[in-house]
Amino acid sequence: MGAAAVVAAVTTVAMAGHPAARADDLVTHHEFQVDCLINHHQPDDPIVFPGLPGASHDHTFVGNNTTNATSTLQSLLGAGAGATSCLNPDDLSAYWFPTAFNGDTPVLSTWRQTIYYKSGILDYTKVVPFPQGLKFVVGSPAATIDEFRTSPGAVEGFECGDSTHNWDIPAYCVDGSQLNVRFQAPSCWDGVHLDSADHKSHMAYPSLPNGGGVCPADHPVAVPMLEFKIAFPVSGDMSRVHLASGRGYSWHYDFFNAWDPPTLAALVTHCINGGLQCDSRGFDLYKPDRGAALGDNYRLPGRPDV
Repeated sequence: MGAAAVVAAVTTVAMAGHPAARADDLVTHHEFQVDCLINHHQPDDPIVFPGLPGASHDHTFVGNNTTNATSTLQSLLGAGAGATSCLNPDDLSAYWFPTAFNGDTPVLSTWRQTIYYKSGILDYTKVVPFPQGLKFVVGSPAATIDEFRTSPGAVEGFECGDSTHNWDIPAYCVDGSQLNVRFQAPSCWDGVHLDSADHKSHMAYPSLPNGGGVCPADHPVAVPMLEFKIAFPVSGDMSRVHLASGRGYSWHYDFFNAWDPPTLAALVTHCINGGLQCDSRGFDLYKPDRGAALGDNYRLPGRPDV
């Protein structure tokens, strides 16, 4: 299927059964967030090392509870509605990133991590949902500190307390603070391939970062821009804190889309195309008159609890 046909198909899904997107005169955000608990960590990577358990450095997984080295779209979807650590029971997607260690001890949070779905282009009304089965890798475990610093996906690097824009893990974080990292994903898809040999080439960044540009001609389909905001519960002396992949600038993450298509479409239409700052229900606290995309159970209206 060509890019034009894909855009038409996903746009039809996005609009079906939902009112047309309406952006307010004053639009400051165009996003919704996905909040997920860590459910396990293990040395697997079903995108880079499919079918090879233990072949990867250690990764921390959120989202689909069944993710492992042998995961496929069919296995993720087969886990069944609700088999996820995310608030949205119909998000069976897999999200993972290198495990952080303090010495030999994994640093694992007990609260929900936030993954933002945003517009990566200036005309946020043109963003369409991810096709089911799309997967990609963001960043590189082999990156140099300069490559990490100058990457179009590096937003703030690492931060803790009042220390910001660090391109490696700081040597010290104020006691009681936490280490955070933010990194943006490419948001322009070639409209054809769900994966590529390097797990990156089918995706591209817009011409300008932070939602200021347009998609290039060879990657014309604007999909949500993922921004992982991951927090690690560690502070004080950070000299022994490292990632399973190496230094802080080896930060990277993976995404394997297994959303229920109508649910993802409802959130994209209402929140991204509609110019809202939504929570996981698709509700904007600052514009309550706009309503929510999903019900109190984080599912499409009419769908039962799971």
